[in-house]
Amino acid sequence: MAPTLESVSATSPPPPPPPHFVIVPLPAQGHTIPMVDLARLLAERGARASLLVTPVNAARLRGAADLAVRAELPLEIVEVPFPPSAADAGLPPGVENVDQITDYAHFRPFFDVMRDLAAPLEAYLRALPAPPSCIISDWSNSWTAGVARRAGVPRLFFHGPSCFYSLCDLNAAAHGLQQQADDDRYVVPGMPVRVEVTKDTQPGFLNSPGWEDLRDAAMEAMRTADGAVVNTFLDLEDEFIACYEAALGKPVWTLGPFCLYNRDADAMASRGNTPDVAQSAITTWLDAMDTDSVIYVNFGSLARKVPKYLFEVGHGLEDSGKPFIWVVKVSEVATPEVQEWLSALEARVAARGLVVRGWAPQLAILSHRAVGGFVTHCGWNSMLESIAHGVPVVTWPHFSDQFLNERLAVDVLGVGVPVGVTAPVLLFGDEAMAVTRGDVARAVSKLMDSGEAESDERRRKAKEYGEKARRAMEKGGSSYESLTQLIHSFTLQGAKNAPEQ
Repeated sequence: MAPTLESVSATSPPPPPPPHFVIVPLPAQGHTIPMVDLARLLAERGARASLLVTPVNAARLRGAADLAVRAELPLEIVEVPFPPSAADAGLPPGVENVDQITDYAHFRPFFDVMRDLAAPLEAYLRALPAPPSCIISDWSNSWTAGVARRAGVPRLFFHGPSCFYSLCDLNAAAHGLQQQADDDRYVVPGMPVRVEVTKDTQPGFLNSPGWEDLRDAAMEAMRTADGAVVNTFLDLEDEFIACYEAALGKPVWTLGPFCLYNRDADAMASRGNTPDVAQSAITTWLDAMDTDSVIYVNFGSLARKVPKYLFEVGHGLEDSGKPFIWVVKVSEVATPEVQEWLSALEARVAARGLVVRGWAPQLAILSHRAVGGFVTHCGWNSMLESIAHGVPVVTWPHFSDQFLNERLAVDVLGVGVPVGVTAPVLLFGDEAMAVTRGDVARAVSKLMDSGEAESDERRRKAKEYGEKARRAMEKGGSSYESLTQLIHSFTLQGAKNAPEQ
């Protein structure tokens, strides 16, 4: 006799619980924002996601946490104290994020102190009723490798840049090219396209003198990880993803663009920090503008321009004749001289220029139909957010991976106009910036002028990548299905490691 449904149900084992991912971001806005998006993506698909952060960073994530609660998503913020060793290391009280650092002498101690988060992470893991399915930690958080090994938990690393950049970095390191200081420039080997870099623009995080031990630890933690998670998608970087996965010798889960998960106004406004200007005010201003007519200008959360170069940016935007939204940091416009100059600029361009002081709701701006270009520092989050919304870019790299992200946008994807920078700048008060108001006006005009074949083709490509990005995140798309496989893989992993009843 065939078994009844009741007898089958009585004898079948219960389905395994959903996997539990513990996510450990580096406390820097460009690293934390995508990892929060990743946590929400996992939670929306039924996995449990726990973000381990310190109090200052937890406060910044309150909006995202509240949204998760209202949506009944299994996402939690795990708040642990910032290490007490910070005081002994000379860090000012309350500094828990890279963007709060104002003295170069505090960068290295900050990264050293971060290692002391290993103990609270391990304590959290051991206090759980069951081990988590996986730790996903920032590439820079090499200290999580030992915690994962001792706890017997699989570990993936999240690397913030493009796969194009990461492959360049891996190949240059494998051939020892980053140590060849005698050569002014070299071609990165093992790339599907020709990539030539200089000593100033070569790949490599944590490459500064005195940081070698941190770089070595991060590379070793990368080699011993069980795989990588990257914020990109196949139709954007397919050949670089394949080569990167082959070079790593382990799975690379491409799950982006993460930003497209943020579909409503509240989600867009809650990313990263509390906006200093009401999102509705910016949207109302944009609503009055023509489609694709506005250039958006934002140089990220770290680099700060001295007044004379702030003036060059402002005059260049004014001279371009294009409508613009320009985001400036509060610290950049703190002096009476700059305040007076900025007020005069705002008066002259009142009909077509909007200056935002502080944190801006970038996704809400880029997703608006009126925005047709983005002057960006080429951080990968900003670059990908622009591409995901079909917006071409003026590229103005400042440091780190940004020069190779520029090459990807301009030379490979064909969606960018370079402003002409060839060397990195210092984070604070760099007097050596070589960009003039003429450079700014030229690049903006070249990007935004319609009717020119080159400009129209650049915009067509950007919008095409935007469509491909949306399809990647939809059910059946490459990133959606990659996330399905990731969750399924660690559901099985958790079931295999579950204690017997």
